[in-house]
Amino acid sequence: MSANVTEETVLAALRQVEDPELHRDVISLGMIKDIRVTEGRVALTLVLTTPACPVRQKFEEDVRTAVAGIPGVIGVDLSTTAQVRSLRGFDQPSIPGVQNVVAIASGKGGVGKSTVSVNLAVALAREGARVGLLDADIYGPNVPLMMGLSELPPMKDGKIVPAENFGVKVMSMGFLVKPSEAIIWRGPMLHGAVTKFLKEVLWGELDYLLVDLPPGTGDVQLSLCQVISMSGALIVTTPQDVALLDVLKAISMFEKVKVPILGVLENMSGFICPHCSKETDIFDKGGAVRAAERMNLPFLGEIPLMMQVREGGDTGHPVVLTHPDSVPAAAFTEVARKLAAQISVRAAGEEAQARTVWKV
Repeated sequence: MSANVTEETVLAALRQVEDPELHRDVISLGMIKDIRVTEGRVALTLVLTTPACPVRQKFEEDVRTAVAGIPGVIGVDLSTTAQVRSLRGFDQPSIPGVQNVVAIASGKGGVGKSTVSVNLAVALAREGARVGLLDADIYGPNVPLMMGLSELPPMKDGKIVPAENFGVKVMSMGFLVKPSEAIIWRGPMLHGAVTKFLKEVLWGELDYLLVDLPPGTGDVQLSLCQVISMSGALIVTTPQDVALLDVLKAISMFEKVKVPILGVLENMSGFICPHCSKETDIFDKGGAVRAAERMNLPFLGEIPLMMQVREGGDTGHPVVLTHPDSVPAAAFTEVARKLAAQISVRAAGEEAQARTVWKV
């Protein structure tokens, strides 16, 4: 071992590396593990707060640079892993094994919320996260079709086993009724279905359970918030003023039930012609950005309107898989990373606040 290189000198160097979102160093955040120094070579593990970290590459570069700059270091062996933190109320019930439950919501129908839910779920799974997708749109369950699924596996120990495709576990009323069968239920039955899907499904170990909600602010939304601890909600809208007016109602509902808004997403932000690549703002553009700014909420991104997105939904092969290098796939991936980052930042804030309270 070089006399100049010790675990203490490595720790001191890494205290200069900050998380750009949390504005705290990686040592105080507990992101460095298993430091080993052998004859001038330093091996260590970087533990990210999410596998979908949007600044993963920069993190790794900063850690390598900080350690390599220590006098006497002749090599750096860096391993990277992730441990997703939970963002939820400590006094509320949770689903065993599920770290975060995220509502994908909208104030009105027709904004492409299910398309967003499916592609975000698959994008997070592609990043290495353990993901589940609950189709809570009881009256119009489209997720099985969009995920290329048609039936559930056999039950196990009296509980429902979710279907799985593309690395995502899926549960939907669409597995339990015929495609042509109408569901005519009142509030109590909807509440029972939501409770069953959350508590009687073997979700297993998940980093994120995305819940595709029906549009509006009705019984399913309220049941979800009452039955389980929510990490937050992502609001999906289109750019035009009519859709944005309903966004305010959705945000107001979640605020009343004390569910944090993780961000706003603008879907169908512009039509990109497949022939000339010219973009046309069919539904206007930038409305969601302006609304997010007015309400002081994070704006997570824009998803363009393209044939590849629609085709992916109809064929059961999401665009993030079939055309991973396309404009919409890149947009969905970026939104997924930003959503994961929002959860990590807020979770770290909760932990810091809890530590302060415990000290008092």
